[in-house]
Amino acid sequence: MRKKLLFLLCAVSIIYFIFGCAAKPQKKPEGAPEKEPSLTLYMSEKGQEKTMKVEEYIQGVVAGEMEADWPVNALAAQAILARTYTMKNIDDGRKQHGADASTNEKEFQAYNESKINSKVKEAVKKTRGKVVTYKGEYTEGWFSACCGGVTAAASEGLTEDKESSGYLKPKVKDDCLEITTSENKHWKSEIPLTKLHKILKDHTGQDPGDIDSASIAEKGPSGRTVKVKLGDKVFKAIDLRAAIGPSKMRSTLLDTFTKKGDKLQIEGKGYGHGVGMCQWGAKKMAQEGKSPEEIIKFYYENIDIIKLWD
Repeated sequence: MRKKLLFLLCAVSIIYFIFGCAAKPQKKPEGAPEKEPSLTLYMSEKGQEKTMKVEEYIQGVVAGEMEADWPVNALAAQAILARTYTMKNIDDGRKQHGADASTNEKEFQAYNESKINSKVKEAVKKTRGKVVTYKGEYTEGWFSACCGGVTAAASEGLTEDKESSGYLKPKVKDDCLEITTSENKHWKSEIPLTKLHKILKDHTGQDPGDIDSASIAEKGPSGRTVKVKLGDKVFKAIDLRAAIGPSKMRSTLLDTFTKKGDKLQIEGKGYGHGVGMCQWGAKKMAQEGKSPEEIIKFYYENIDIIKLWD
């Protein structure tokens, strides 16, 4: 009897150590607010500034960045990343027209309060105050529309961002192409070489010269094109995409990159830079019953998801 009692006491002690003593409190970013703060939002359409609570703002961002009728847990994962991005920018002191944020998605995040519905409100409420941190600091909250079935490394989809490399998972396969739109499964564009010459020179400052050929010069870990060769000049694929525009070059996950007559022909799959959470992948996982936290941790590693305020 005594041996059994000792065994039970040891077992309880081990369990307590693993799940009790071993559990460390999650570290909040230095200076993180204990209560929900307010922020100033520059309403770019009106040229006016508006003050609101962070959670109210996040509703408008989620409605602007993701389809509002998608599963709640996909919207909730988007809410966590949107809140993280917002708090990091406020913490870093990045201002937009003197305000903390802007409704212009090119300046900050997409924002559309007219699309806020019950699902969006539920998603924001269930993740209230939650942000993603890495080594006790806010992450950037990277995401893209459709990764084309495999996520990009930070070095493929972003500029030299060594910090993000520590928490972004490259080459994650999420099968998003099973449910995404046909244009994300395969897209094709043709750009006249005369137009290409001008926009490359204007955007990069580099004269491409005579574009008598086109080919992929280098690929990254996920298979994305990192560098392209036009004539005898080499360009970064992300610079080319920025010059051409995302409607013509939806991603750098290319299948075809060639000169055809007097045009550049490009074919590929996916939409966006492919870094971080894939929105279509998040939708698929939410449909499968995954939680917002599980969705984010599928795409991010070495992170904590913490609650800043109740």
